[in-house]
Amino acid sequence: MSARKVIRYGAWAAIAALVLVVAGVMSGGSDLGSGKGFLSPATAIGGPFTLINGKGETVTEADLKCKPTVMFFGYTFCPDVCPTTLAELQGWIDQLGPDADKLNYVFVTVDPERDTPDVMASYIAAFDDHIMPLTGTREEIDSMIKTYRVYARKVPLDDGGYAMDHSAGLYLLNADNRFVGTIAYGEDGEIAMEKLKRLIKGEQS
Repeated sequence: MSARKVIRYGAWAAIAALVLVVAGVMSGGSDLGSGKGFLSPATAIGGPFTLINGKGETVTEADLKCKPTVMFFGYTFCPDVCPTTLAELQGWIDQLGPDADKLNYVFVTVDPERDTPDVMASYIAAFDDHIMPLTGTREEIDSMIKTYRVYARKVPLDDGGYAMDHSAGLYLLNADNRFVGTIAYGEDGEIAMEKLKRLIKGEQS
């Protein structure tokens, strides 16, 4: 089996795993305004982080408060899942029009060894300037991966290099940085847009 197929199958497996986590987190029902229905803070998805944006500036979870957030974990060397997802996100941002400014959009690398701030900034420039690229040290990224229950695994390639197998869904967080749902990889565009509009309004996802 080729490395690309391994990565693709792993991405779908990661989606399935995330769906199970979401089901556990949301099982009691959720309220975007009050946070009702969430598990205890020790088991919830999300939390504090300290990373660097494409300009080399420090960004923490506090910088995302006051607006809901759409967050994606990936990497710039990704052969298909990441560019496809970011292109779809770019299209949804365009469709939202002025309302696009009511959301944060964050792209967090799972491959900080190669994804420096400059590399991340150049990569995101091909999509939409609403999207904030974030990177950091291996330790900082690993901490965020753990906190946000992200699946990420290095896959060796035949040429001596490597790819990253990783979660493929978009995370949706309310204005209090509470996890409220996902947009799955390959999800119908109309459904995804409805989720974003409801996120903006603070309605239940």
